[in-house]
Amino acid sequence: MAEPALSGPTSQLLASLTSVQHHRLQGWCDQLTAASGWHGDLPVVLLERCWLRLRAVTVATLADAVPADTSAEAPELMRWRQLRQEGVDPWSAQLTCWQEFGAQACQQAQRRHWQQREQHQCGWTFADYLSLLRRYRQELETETTRCLPLLVLRRPDGEQRHTLHWLPSRHRTMRHTCA
Repeated sequence: MAEPALSGPTSQLLASLTSVQHHRLQGWCDQLTAASGWHGDLPVVLLERCWLRLRAVTVATLADAVPADTSAEAPELMRWRQLRQEGVDPWSAQLTCWQEFGAQACQQAQRRHWQQREQHQCGWTFADYLSLLRRYRQELETETTRCLPLLVLRRPDGEQRHTLHWLPSRHRTMRHTCA
């Protein structure tokens, strides 16, 4: 069976890694290939752009290692969005939320949400976190070629978002070294 070919940003990313990092990446791919099923000790690889530091965390510790912005999932904001989707005008939706949760709680949820957006802007939301877990589990349970998630963390002062790449575990991670 032919090895999957990588192209585009993932290929460029892999080309920027050192041989030691490629060796570590291959070890995590081997760990994924040997896994008997879905569990919390599966690796999720993190690459810190600033230092080109590559490390793995487990599925179970991912939320601690890369906290997701959960401010958009506040019950007050979710209820407001639900009312808007039902066709309620913004002001009436706000008044309904104030009645259900209290004006102070609604304002605090909005303030937290906007502070989070202004301070972090990494784009790593709770929905993104759940999507990673869902896809990882689904691929582990259904695919013949398992894919290892590699999350490239944005620079602290950068405008970019975290980016997620999926590396086939059967892919040869060592780059060509002939000169």
